[in-house]
Amino acid sequence: MLGLRFSEAFARLPDYLGSHVLVSMVAMALGLGISLPLAIFALRRPRLRSVLLGVASTIQTVPGLALLTLFYPLLLALSTLTEKTLGFGFSALGFLPSVLALALYSMLPILRNSITGLSGVEEGVHDAARALGLTRRKTFWLIDVPIAMPIIMAGIRTATVWVIGTATLSTPIGQTSLGNYIFAGLQTQNWVFVLFGCFAAAALALLVDRCLAAMELGVARRNQRIFALGAGGVTLIVLAALAPHFVRVQSSYSIGAKTFAEQYILAALMEQRVDAAGMTASTREGLGSTVIFNALANNEIDAYVEYTGTIWANLMGRKDVKSRSEVMAEVGAWAKEKHGITMVGGLGFENAYALAMSRKRAEELGIRTIADLARHAPQMTIAGDYEFFARPEWRAVKAAYGLNFASQRQMQAQFMYPAAANGDVDVVSAFSSDGLIAKYDLVVLEDPKQSLPPYDAILLVSPARANDAKFIDALKPLIGKIDVETMRDANLRANTGTSPDEVARWLWKEIGAK
Repeated sequence: MLGLRFSEAFARLPDYLGSHVLVSMVAMALGLGISLPLAIFALRRPRLRSVLLGVASTIQTVPGLALLTLFYPLLLALSTLTEKTLGFGFSALGFLPSVLALALYSMLPILRNSITGLSGVEEGVHDAARALGLTRRKTFWLIDVPIAMPIIMAGIRTATVWVIGTATLSTPIGQTSLGNYIFAGLQTQNWVFVLFGCFAAAALALLVDRCLAAMELGVARRNQRIFALGAGGVTLIVLAALAPHFVRVQSSYSIGAKTFAEQYILAALMEQRVDAAGMTASTREGLGSTVIFNALANNEIDAYVEYTGTIWANLMGRKDVKSRSEVMAEVGAWAKEKHGITMVGGLGFENAYALAMSRKRAEELGIRTIADLARHAPQMTIAGDYEFFARPEWRAVKAAYGLNFASQRQMQAQFMYPAAANGDVDVVSAFSSDGLIAKYDLVVLEDPKQSLPPYDAILLVSPARANDAKFIDALKPLIGKIDVETMRDANLRANTGTSPDEVARWLWKEIGAK
């Protein structure tokens, strides 16, 4: 099993590494192109210099994931505006927001070191240059820049390492990177993937840093040979990473997946069905809930599996609760009318938000429903995934039952279940189709007031693929064929050592056997 996981990790390396290097190098080029001219322009303008360094320092305090995520809605709004006013748009998913955010992230060390190095040239050197008849411009390029270059190179080294490390966080906005290993590994408890991704990113950063260190040494010693060796090393790393990336066969269709195991399984299953129909497909994994819907509406992905309750409560803003069939019908009509998105149909199961707790603990306290839970909540701790406490579903269930917990904790979804089983937390936000509920002997609490809407898994197709009969026909065999017990088994397999691709193949056999 361990060997199989390493084999799978190495198989994905060319794509992940090439994409990671590409976005990092373009971001660094952009960061250098902005930072160096700004440093030169602000050199003799103290007030502007303070403002620039202050802004760059402020940007650096923003968490990398937040900065990357913020660029997607900004670019999406700009793309919509340009399409309406100029007749063309651009992709706001993946590469562009990643490059812009990482370029901003690179600016502080480059700006700071460039300004420090250039302003640190002694006045006596300038006096000697003037005595030799050099103009200010020639003095700057022939004297100041060479003297400051070792300090500037140190800033470039720091920025490059930061960018390569932060680029692993670009996965949730659709940019393939070495972070795909980490996000997928965390969601499916594939620790080989997590470690492989961490090691690969660290190794890449260290290799590039060593090459840049050689360039820095070459500049400091005025040794062109050492500088060329360092530059050649960087060039070799970039070319080696990008060569397989550019020669691979480009996929015709893009399948999206959110940030949990079930989505990885379903995306892999859809990819396999499209490939089996004689077309080529690839997955864009780890996308946030809002990001993935907007990406579909803007034809940046072609299909993915959504849940009716998520659209009903979060996108449509509905607070009422109707039957499964009514919610599905209204969600499908709304998606088509407002966004041109086609709902192919339901897969046959619900993955509903629910509250769960240890069966033993629930029996001790006599808790079977959320109403029963409300009496004990003030002495309890609840844990939720990263989205739960910000979602309207939580506000609805909290208001319906008057829930008031002693404390709230956020954690990775897969870690919540063992935390509840071990007594580290009392209650968790669970997913009803997750096989880990049974594995850790948790009980899902009933919702007698029906405060939570239905969460049928539905297959959505982008506006651009609405009339693509061959693509839709390849996916139709999934409609209505997956019951909740089968999905729980699939989720459990993915969380106990089996890759999403293997689980997807198993799931297709199960579907065919029914």
